[in-house]
Amino acid sequence: MPLLLDLLNKMPPAAARIFEGALQRSPALRRQLDRQYDALVADLDASLHPYRGRLPGYTRLPAQGRTRADILKEMTALQEEEQVRWRDGFVSGAVYHGDRAHIDFLNAVYALNSQSNPLHFDLWPSTVKYEAEIVAMTAHLLGAGATPDPIVGTVTSGGTESILLAMRSYRDLGRSQRGIARARIVAPITAHAAFDKAAQSFGMELVRVPVDGGYRADVAAMAAAIDRNTVAIVGSTPSFPHGIVDPIPALAELAQATGVGLHVDACLGGFVLPFARELGYNIPDFDFRLPGVSSMSADTHKYGYAAKGTSVVLYRGETLRRYQYYAVADWPGGLYFSPTLAGSRAGALSATCWAAMVSMGESGYRGAAAKILATARFIRGSIERMPDLVVLGDPLFVIALASPTLDIYRVLDAMTARGWSLNGLHRPAAIHLCVTLRHTEPGVAQRFLEDLAAAVAEVRLQPASKGGMAPVYGIAATLPMHGLVEELLKRIVDALYRVE
Repeated sequence: MPLLLDLLNKMPPAAARIFEGALQRSPALRRQLDRQYDALVADLDASLHPYRGRLPGYTRLPAQGRTRADILKEMTALQEEEQVRWRDGFVSGAVYHGDRAHIDFLNAVYALNSQSNPLHFDLWPSTVKYEAEIVAMTAHLLGAGATPDPIVGTVTSGGTESILLAMRSYRDLGRSQRGIARARIVAPITAHAAFDKAAQSFGMELVRVPVDGGYRADVAAMAAAIDRNTVAIVGSTPSFPHGIVDPIPALAELAQATGVGLHVDACLGGFVLPFARELGYNIPDFDFRLPGVSSMSADTHKYGYAAKGTSVVLYRGETLRRYQYYAVADWPGGLYFSPTLAGSRAGALSATCWAAMVSMGESGYRGAAAKILATARFIRGSIERMPDLVVLGDPLFVIALASPTLDIYRVLDAMTARGWSLNGLHRPAAIHLCVTLRHTEPGVAQRFLEDLAAAVAEVRLQPASKGGMAPVYGIAATLPMHGLVEELLKRIVDALYRVE
């Protein structure tokens, strides 16, 4: 990285904060930093805009509309080009089922329900049925039948909205019943970034607590972070970065002892771990079977195999769920109420979610979990025997790997050059593969391992390279201050919306 950021890396944190402030105030230093940002974003431009120059770009409505046939022809060509990598298993997560017959079935369901909107439940009572049953089926899977307490919830647009709504509910419950003006969330550093988004959105304080040597939530450290303003603590099953299941039984005991809520983020594991337990894997209780668990999130659009755009947030009892609702009684437009952040929603997504769950059934989910877990075990065991690589923690199906000898981000770029789309992690520097049904197809896991071994050998021989994501992750991993990295990330988002 050029001079300014290299200098910042070498400073102690206190001096770095002062220097960062000076960067923001000094026009000359700011211009130099801007040039460095621009150079990094320019290196990514080709991957951000692969169709630039190949297809027309619109900065205004066309004077005459294009024919539907022409539009469909262009979109079909793009879809066929883009589906190759995920269809052939080159992608971490992202597409969790991917079977052609399953996709065609969900598309047919969507087409039947394309005009439905849960906001207008009088016009589409079918969406009421679908969403209520989605919640009930998910709740049963996550322990509703093993507790006398009612387990209730709603359908949301994804795991982030599920987490946002749960945190808002805890905030408002704490405000109403305990008079808490600024509610606190205590979460491991590995908990999803959606908790940061919730804290920023709802004026809450998020306290991030270090994890133990196995990348599991440190219960003692979390206990020490709880104060009178704490409304919720968080555990993951598993965590997104390293695929590690937090010690939920101990966190549940802590929640009960301190009188705070416990949200279990099962967005990744909600439709895998219940069946993993049936298949003989050592899975401690992590759901509503534990009295201290007061809310959960589970993504139906991941291992629930629904179309993208649905998740479920669950609560122990109706009281907490009601703090999630929006209700306006004095608006001239009429009586307004909505269970989630959105007003109008695509009822077709709920219909496809219901259809996916009912068509899969318990046997389908159990069989899918068995294949995924067996494939992940094979991949993990093979990586553990590779020189220069280590597997972080004790994962089940999200496998994070690091290197004590090589720049793992160069390995990431070498895998990208071979067609793979993997997730980069940092603090510590690592990459991960989220194993899906796509990876259980014949030959896919072996191809991944062969390409990984070749990528490691390439980086070992030629450790330095230009471009790619390695410089971006390298900066994020080493800078003592977050502000400069956040500015870079925002500029990358700006670039996504740029039309030329």
